[in-house]
Amino acid sequence: MTEAPTTVFIGISGASGAPYALRLVEVLAARGCRLSLTISDAGLRVVRHELELSGSTRDELEVEFLARAHADAVCYGPTDLEAPVASGSSAPDAVVVCPCSLSTAAHIALGTTRTLIHRAGEVALKERRPLLLVPREMPLSSVQLRRLLEAAEAGALIVAPMPAFYSRPQTVAEMIDFVVGKVISVLGFPQDLFAPWGGATE
Repeated sequence: MTEAPTTVFIGISGASGAPYALRLVEVLAARGCRLSLTISDAGLRVVRHELELSGSTRDELEVEFLARAHADAVCYGPTDLEAPVASGSSAPDAVVVCPCSLSTAAHIALGTTRTLIHRAGEVALKERRPLLLVPREMPLSSVQLRRLLEAAEAGALIVAPMPAFYSRPQTVAEMIDFVVGKVISVLGFPQDLFAPWGGATE
């Protein structure tokens, strides 16, 4: 297991999966991580819709999102390339893009930085720090698969949100916890969000 990070940047792109992001922020905050956060413009619309938030401006939605997650985070705009997380000299211990659109994954894999989320991912790769991409799309084209492979070859960890059913989840929240538990485990945290497979059968 790798050493758990104390500072984490979370990028929320425009893919479906805002409940994963919300729970991840909540869990990392509860574990004492210092968080920074960027929600892309498309991600903001998805977050508002999927979490049924009432805010109408970016500031209102960020405040509402963090309140729902019971978390504090430093929020940066998606085009703020002067943010500390854009520099290798002040990069966070780890970067997680959750959910990660395949467009975002492609930009990171190709090094074609256009937003702070892309840049944070690029910095994590060049500084050899953990970069987790949580891609939410299906089916995947060969183009998308190539970009994910390129990102993995560059050092990213692809943590696709694929809930398992051996724990017999009864609620959507339990399925979300399985994915978030996998993410924090890969980051180096002990996870207690779902029971590990024990091999028992009936």
